Amino acid sequence: FQDPAMTAFVCVCIPEFLSIYETERLVQELSKFGIDSHNIVVNQVLFPEKDAEELGEWYDSSKDALPKEAREICGKMMARKRMQDKYIGQCFDLYGDDFHVVLMPLLDHEVRGVEKLKDFSELLINPIDLEE
Repeated sequence: FQDPAMTAFVCVCIPEFLSIYETERLVQELSKFGIDSHNIVVNQVLFPEKDAEELGEWYDSSKDALPKEAREICGKMMARKRMQDKYIGQCFDLYGDDFHVVLMPLLDHEVRGVEKLKDFSELLINPIDLEE
């Protein structure tokens, strides 16, 4: 398990405090045993191609036209997005250039069946470009 040419461990987490914390503990433990864990997947990310500030500008300019229920839903989504962005930032600060970090979007369906699994794997192989 210690030959990186033969074995790698891919850590998967979600952008919340406990998950990022436990992932860091796991990375440290694996490194003690010489196990490569330089790949991290951050799963269930709300709109990984946009940041909370960008979405917040849209929400602020549109919320008056939205029904009350939609404002409540969008408000909760914005709070969650701000929280996720904070922990995603910490993840990139922790792992920087030494790790391959991939953000996977929150999907509106389960990944079940061959076709959905192929679609999901395509996102892993060709992740969202955050620089665009």
